[in-house]
Amino acid sequence: MDSTIFTGCIPALMTPCKADRTPDFDALVSKARELVAAGMSAVVYCGSMGDWPLLTDAERMQGVEALVNAGIKVIVGTGAINTKSAVALAAHAQKVGAKGLMVIPRVLSRGPVIAAQKAHFEAILAAAPDLPAVIYNSPYYGFATRADLFFALRAKHPNLIGFKEFGGADDMTYAAQAITSRDDEVSLMIGVDTCVFHGFVNCGAAGAITGIGNVLPAEVLHLCALCEAAATGDVDARVRAQELEAALAVLSAVDAGPDLVLYFKYMMVLKGDAEYTLHFNETDVLSDSQKGFIAKQLALFDTWYASWSKLPGAVQACKR
Repeated sequence: MDSTIFTGCIPALMTPCKADRTPDFDALVSKARELVAAGMSAVVYCGSMGDWPLLTDAERMQGVEALVNAGIKVIVGTGAINTKSAVALAAHAQKVGAKGLMVIPRVLSRGPVIAAQKAHFEAILAAAPDLPAVIYNSPYYGFATRADLFFALRAKHPNLIGFKEFGGADDMTYAAQAITSRDDEVSLMIGVDTCVFHGFVNCGAAGAITGIGNVLPAEVLHLCALCEAAATGDVDARVRAQELEAALAVLSAVDAGPDLVLYFKYMMVLKGDAEYTLHFNETDVLSDSQKGFIAKQLALFDTWYASWSKLPGAVQACKR
């Protein structure tokens, strides 16, 4: 099973809205093309960033088909409140030519029950046996996949080739120590923007799935390049990577909060992407205080990066 789809830097796409608050798939494809042209290796759709709980299964499938038909390499999220829907999404992804699956735990119903999650994962993996898949581990889904369950699943489903960790540094360390370092054919994907350095350098991650990369693609690609160089022992890259991650910290931290999509969409509007102004629910809005805070932080980062990116160690990383 080819695992190369789970390498590099991959943005988790958000779903833009039309004026009537229905999905704007033309704008979705346009943004995906822009991000891939900037250097992203693929895209994820529809994970938490894509607002999967607010879309119908048919809308999600339509978004996947639009991306595939545009020639975009897409990894499909399988989040659902029931296994039947998750299976349908996985089967559809394989049928239309997606390149990978992000297998999300069962939510709401029997979420903490290991046997229920095992059956849920197996059904998804069996529905798309030709697609390489990663399990998405996140505290927000209320279930932690541990090593024994992961390898029990992999023994029956060889398309399970990776683990995406959305928890903090300790969770990523566990994934590296207990899961992805046991088998060279199993990949670790960084799933949270605040742990990019730790994931690449300390845990041997193969790639990163990013939220802030939608807003700042060049800067996040720069961070990933520095981290990958630091993971080879490059002293200068290590220093510069830590500086860049620290400077991004406030913006990246919204990735782990409940208003993540609202924050990222607002930052994209500040960057000129007006198609991300609206949300599916009219009442899903940032407060004026939240807007003011994140706007100041984004402006501060932009000013800092403009100067910092010219420093010798940072410039060298751009040339790699």
